[in-house]
Amino acid sequence: MGKKTIHVSDFSGTVLQRDDEVVRVVVLEHPDLVAGPVQLDATPVEIESIDDAALDVAVVEIHDKHGHGEPRRVVLTASEFDAMATDVPMAQLLRTAERVRPPKARKSAEKIDYGTIEHAGKPHRGRVTEEESRLVRERLDEVNKRLADAGIRQIDPADPEHAARYGFPTAD
Repeated sequence: MGKKTIHVSDFSGTVLQRDDEVVRVVVLEHPDLVAGPVQLDATPVEIESIDDAALDVAVVEIHDKHGHGEPRRVVLTASEFDAMATDVPMAQLLRTAERVRPPKARKSAEKIDYGTIEHAGKPHRGRVTEEESRLVRERLDEVNKRLADAGIRQIDPADPEHAARYGFPTAD
């Protein structure tokens, strides 16, 4: 018995021929996206208008008491953001504003405990403890959501490396 794989466009369901050009579209953020970025396949024709539909946006972080210590990320049109500058044009304001430097990596004397739900599944070079493996297996959806929200690779039980690392059953 043989198997035949048919590739289709995720956008239209159109069957893609072997010699068709396939465009990979990675969705980074979307209101319906729950577990991090996803990949979609499309034809060049299906996405040719995507650049025309693109919006000029400003992505800002708001650091205030409402975030409980965490910044809120807000996306708004660039023109709406520009209109907030009433004293000096926004372009000038952005050129002369104080630059934000990434926080310096501090050497932490505190060792991370990967056997806790806050850290289980994060990539690390150390040995995976039974506690971390158990947490990842039993609470995979929660672990993957946390990893995706942090922009870290997610755990795939079908991946042989992940299966071995976290003790997922393998199809032998």
